[in-house]
Amino acid sequence: MRLAANLSLMYTEWPFEERVAAAAQDGFEAVECMFPYASEAGRLKALAAQHGLQWVLINAPCGNWDLGDRGLACFADRQDEFRDAIHLAAHYAHTLGAPCVHVLAGALPPHADASAHSEAWRAYQTNMAWVADTMAHLPITWLVEPINSRDVPGYLVNTQAQAHALVEQLNRPNLGVQMDLYHCQIVEGDVVRKLECYMPSGRVKHIQIAGVPERHEPNRSELSYPRVFECLSALGYRGYIGCEYRPQAGTREGLGWRRMC
Repeated sequence: MRLAANLSLMYTEWPFEERVAAAAQDGFEAVECMFPYASEAGRLKALAAQHGLQWVLINAPCGNWDLGDRGLACFADRQDEFRDAIHLAAHYAHTLGAPCVHVLAGALPPHADASAHSEAWRAYQTNMAWVADTMAHLPITWLVEPINSRDVPGYLVNTQAQAHALVEQLNRPNLGVQMDLYHCQIVEGDVVRKLECYMPSGRVKHIQIAGVPERHEPNRSELSYPRVFECLSALGYRGYIGCEYRPQAGTREGLGWRRMC
């Protein structure tokens, strides 16, 4: 398994830029993060090159996180802000050499009715089509990720079926699905069957893992990751697996789980 350390949740004992070196020292060959935008893109590129690491994934800016934004793509009235965010993400991903960008859909308020959901889906489809067409000249795959509504109440995309239907409908070669098995287990369960169902489609471009339900190390989980890794190997998955978990008691203290791979 090709593992990528998620520098937003792992190695938080170090300042963000120093996490690159820490991950390399622990044997990771790749890194990912949620939002790299507080650091200069060229600086992050140089750090990865210095330590022999590959950036494999970032998120597009999601709006104002502190005010509750979890993505902009589903809001018709924030289209200009969304497009600016995509242009910034494209600059960072291209500079870093990261092949994938996750575009967060956004979360609707608790009182949103069926009409608001329908409007949000229309905006989301329009915006993702715009991303794919506008950025077709770059070697970047733009990803849709289902996220559970327990961690992110009101999030628009919750199931694998929703994500795959959207990507299949839009039918652009630079769109794909980010399959986070932590979210999949919480929302749907039956993860091995979900992998067997969706991996052969070729739409799954990136996988992430974490223990369920606390989002700690994968060996602290109700989901059997040894079985998951066996399944991924049998299905021929050759992409990266992002380790997007919160270490329970220190990053390095919890890395023994990698023996499962």
